[in-house]
Amino acid sequence: MSTLVILLPPRERLTARATAHEAAPGLRLPPEWRFVFSADGRAVSQAGNAAAALLPRADHSVLVLAEADVSWHRIGIPKAPAARLRAALLGVMEEALLEDDEALHFALAADALPGRKGWVAVTHKPRLQAALQALENAGLGIERVVTASVPGGLARGHFYTPEGAESAMPCLALAQPDGVVCLRLQGSLARALQPAEASSVSWTATPAASAAAERWLGAPVTLMTDSERALEAAGPAGLNLRQFDLAARHRGLRALREAFKRLRSTEWRPVRWGLTALLAVQLLGLNLQAWQQRQLLTAKRAAMVDLLKATHPGVRAVLDAPLQMERETERLRAAAGRPGDKDLEALLGAAAGAWPDGLGPAQMLRFETGRLTVAAPGWSEPQITQFRDRLRGAGYGADFNEGRVTVSRLVAPGAA
Repeated sequence: MSTLVILLPPRERLTARATAHEAAPGLRLPPEWRFVFSADGRAVSQAGNAAAALLPRADHSVLVLAEADVSWHRIGIPKAPAARLRAALLGVMEEALLEDDEALHFALAADALPGRKGWVAVTHKPRLQAALQALENAGLGIERVVTASVPGGLARGHFYTPEGAESAMPCLALAQPDGVVCLRLQGSLARALQPAEASSVSWTATPAASAAAERWLGAPVTLMTDSERALEAAGPAGLNLRQFDLAARHRGLRALREAFKRLRSTEWRPVRWGLTALLAVQLLGLNLQAWQQRQLLTAKRAAMVDLLKATHPGVRAVLDAPLQMERETERLRAAAGRPGDKDLEALLGAAAGAWPDGLGPAQMLRFETGRLTVAAPGWSEPQITQFRDRLRGAGYGADFNEGRVTVSRLVAPGAA
């Protein structure tokens, strides 16, 4: 699955001499966005800068925030409903925050459960909101917002050169179980915060910062470019900062598209294989069952044809075996002088056997082929029900209409 990683540059800070009118640069977005494109989500395929409308399209799009733009706080997560959790977090962290609540965006770490200690990420909301809106206006659906340094787990330190200052002293992003710090190597603060057991820390550095990092650390470091680090941060295990009111909302066709993307991802590959195998087995089973049914039907038709030819040798061409069998049987019965189920004798016998108790003889009879009509004036409902029930037991039916009853042979289900 292809992945597009977009890097949001660090937010511009106000200097001591800045005035209130200079606050706007903190919300300024880059005219061209740094991006990293990966065809498989694991290796860098392309990296560079481009306007938002010209960024490559990928199956997944992730925005990576600068590490210095995200602060981490470990607090007791309040027990509050999801709709009121942000307000509850603000109440707990109010004294530790320097900006107004409207300018802050909160995100909970994966292990931050209500009633327990957990990490909360805080970043500048207006700039993040403006970046998401600008990218989405360019047709990019940003699924996740991440940062490269996250507290907890193994300690990691990464040396890098601030953007636009290749000749400046490198910076260190140090993520430990007790928090994340970003500071320059010059001065004593970075040395004071250096872990006591530096060998237990996984150290990496960009090529431009590697020489200074090795001098400061006194040990070799692993090279990792900004593109590789951004792609690593965009992995599926990274924390998604799109939470609360900035959570991605997928509706209608977009929701179907996101579900299809997840189904095509590497994690769902066993599911795809299983569904494909299940579908293949079902198709094979249906085809096998259909073939068996066709064979059975062909065998039954052949048996009917053989029976017709054996019973009536005079039939030369077989077009409809059941119908021809019935006609030949009726012809032989008529030639032998025996009454059939639809003849007058059979219908009279059935009507006489089912005649309601207490009624006199019929005043009128009329016979048509397969139908006997008898006058039935003034019959009560119990007498009609009794007559029908008795006829049904003998295989005949009765149809009452305007003081007359018509008796006929019931057609068996499936009969021609």
